Amino acid sequence: MPTRIAALGYHQPEHRLTNEDLSGMVETSDAWIRQRTGIVTRHIAREESVADLATAAAGKALAAAGLGPAEIGQVVVATCSAIDRVPSIAAEVAGRLGIQGAVAFDLNNGCAGFTTALAVADHAVRAGAARHALVVGAEKMSDVTDYTDRSTCVLLGDGAGAAVVGPAAQPGIGPVVWGSDPTARDAVRLRGDWHPRFAQDGQKVFRWATTALAPLAREACERAGYAPGELGAIVAHQANLRIVEALARQLDAPGAVVATDVVTSGNTSAASVPLALAKLVERGEVTPGTPTLLFAFGGGLSWAGQVVRCP
Repeated sequence: MPTRIAALGYHQPEHRLTNEDLSGMVETSDAWIRQRTGIVTRHIAREESVADLATAAAGKALAAAGLGPAEIGQVVVATCSAIDRVPSIAAEVAGRLGIQGAVAFDLNNGCAGFTTALAVADHAVRAGAARHALVVGAEKMSDVTDYTDRSTCVLLGDGAGAAVVGPAAQPGIGPVVWGSDPTARDAVRLRGDWHPRFAQDGQKVFRWATTALAPLAREACERAGYAPGELGAIVAHQANLRIVEALARQLDAPGAVVATDVVTSGNTSAASVPLALAKLVERGEVTPGTPTLLFAFGGGLSWAGQVVRCP
């Protein structure tokens, strides 16, 4: 059974943390941050939890799809920043939205969490295990940020994005290309007793992302039956503007809109791809049916990506 993304939704906290704000907290500057990351501002949740962010985004996606809670058979929340382990954030979202009887679970694949979860939902719907699935990427990275470390605190933000996956007449979600390189698993870390702190080997991640990812992204295009030049949009994990732009150049897709939500949202880990995609659709920068590459990467080191048609 072919599948598609039927609808999207997103949510970000109202409070914004600017580069100027950060320059008063650590030894940094607006110019230093922009030059190295491209980030200007990021959203920070003061009172909202990961479950609050996820539920808000999921509710919007469900409403946009025109579906009731009884029509959802699977809820998957991709997150690496949730404090609560049991019940899962997915179970919390399902309960708040009145979704009864659906399988609900969290998935942690770092920044590649949403595209991994999207593939899991795609497989479940295609196999007939669920009629519709609700997939959410939600992070409160401010909970795990060390605001004394200028190399990481300038990167991270909070937010959530969601998608409803359902059956389709024509394929709308392409085959996933996913994997990991566990020999480099320590390059991105979130370890220790709660309260852990995010850490990474920034140079190692940058070199890997700008050299290893393009062939994998091309493979995702090929498996979906597209040449990169046929893409209408590229939505990569919003880790760093330099990485996003490098991947787009290497793919050689001159007609594609390239999502750059990182500039105003920062790195929101598993939330970054659905946030950026939902905003492109909301602003009308892509039209329904536009072939769009989703590709995310991060801790593990892991990656997952697929070509989808925009709702």
